[in-house]
Amino acid sequence: MFRKVLIANRGEIACRIAATLHEMGIRSAAVFSEADRGALHTRLCDESHLIGPAEPRASYLNSAAIVAAAQRCGAEAIHPGYGFLAENAEFAATVESAGLVFIGPTADQIRAMGDKRAARRIAEKAGVPVVPGAEGADAKALATQARRIGYPVMIKAALGGGGKGMRVVADDEALSEAVESAQRLAASAFGDAALYLEKRLEHARHVEVQVLGDGRGNAIHLFERECSLQRRHQKVIEESPSAAVGEDLRDRMTSAAVRLAKEVRYRGAGTIEMLVAPDESFHFLEMNTRLQVEHPVTELVTGHDLVRAQITIAATGRLPFDQDEVRRHGHAIEARVYAEDAAREFLPQAGTAVRVRWPHGAFIRVDRGIEAMDEVTVHYDPLLAKVIAYGAHRNVALACLAAALDLTRVHGVITNLPFLRALARSPEVAAARFDTEWIEREFLAGFTALMSAPAPDLALAAAALAESLGLDRSTSAQAAPAGTNGRGARDAFATAGGWRHPGLGPPGSDT
Repeated sequence: MFRKVLIANRGEIACRIAATLHEMGIRSAAVFSEADRGALHTRLCDESHLIGPAEPRASYLNSAAIVAAAQRCGAEAIHPGYGFLAENAEFAATVESAGLVFIGPTADQIRAMGDKRAARRIAEKAGVPVVPGAEGADAKALATQARRIGYPVMIKAALGGGGKGMRVVADDEALSEAVESAQRLAASAFGDAALYLEKRLEHARHVEVQVLGDGRGNAIHLFERECSLQRRHQKVIEESPSAAVGEDLRDRMTSAAVRLAKEVRYRGAGTIEMLVAPDESFHFLEMNTRLQVEHPVTELVTGHDLVRAQITIAATGRLPFDQDEVRRHGHAIEARVYAEDAAREFLPQAGTAVRVRWPHGAFIRVDRGIEAMDEVTVHYDPLLAKVIAYGAHRNVALACLAAALDLTRVHGVITNLPFLRALARSPEVAAARFDTEWIEREFLAGFTALMSAPAPDLALAAAALAESLGLDRSTSAQAAPAGTNGRGARDAFATAGGWRHPGLGPPGSDT
């Protein structure tokens, strides 16, 4: 087993990886940019190393600086987390050519599965259904293919991810402009302007299967995750299992995912993403050759630590457990807390998180990247934390998540917490009646109207007074002991949770 691992990332995922390294008795080495000096991930790791200025290309995307830091500190392996260089084949090759272990798939696997065109061909070879699609060099060729497949279609960057470069097109006229726009974005974001198109499935759900492979042709699955609650193709809330997947469909999807992983002799943790149509047909979408943001829901329902599994596979070349050791119990659901203003088109936010309170509970887990007085910068992804709830059944887990979000506080930086709280209490979410476009098609309009509604001055004054005094909604004597600071005085931060006004609050608050 490794003695020291360098984490080539930042924020909540770096903190998450460090936690498992500590549990395994492996020393953790963090890297940081000038903007992240003193950040939480540097405080949680055993040691930390400066790799460059704030700009990502000069620090977290600087392969040479990261590998050099690993060599200087004596690390034997590098864990890339997700984002940044996690799915960069050249980085994986650089790490291994330097005599270090890359905790993830091989460079060839990243390259093959990261190219959506090549991945589709591999999926077809493995007998996995794919969405009807086509490649093309220009708008005219793509228009011909789109007419053959049938509009509407999705234009996508061949090397893209996270919805970047993705456009929905309804006819030939719109296709030309969409292709030009997508090519510009793809060239800028991924260094390759290549595109492909695929048939747009109406009212589809996004369901993914977690797989592990040993790199020798053996692979297993850890069931599925439901990821249909999205905004602009970005996941917002994820859960496992999916309420829309019955046992027959689950068996077919997980079997297909394992076949695909075996086809490429996959090494490490990966995710096979599928689109599921209302008729329960499913189609391969793409493979993420890394740990997913939403991996905690799988960990909670299976009891297996995916980061530990990644490290074990990288160190030993063997799967840490067999398929028959993977059992699913209960339900887990996760919400992503971002520094963004839902009332202003989800504009990313920055500032000092003056006060932070993450929820606690027997069935609550928080993977966080900040604590009180930490800086949230403009330079990186605004994900602050993930709040995950577990329950014996879906309704229990969902209620637990809603309560946990109520208890979550981030003051000093505007967050999407009001949006998440409303979403967690939506009747459609409770009934699992949604697809990948439901948030934008139905939910967002009502939420935006609520956020923009003026609050009576008296209500705002009462909320501000309650916040400052630490009063809760109850005025009974029974509430008096709650939230005291141990010296008889009220702790305003502990008891202010009862007073809220949707979308409005004191400057710099999360409400």
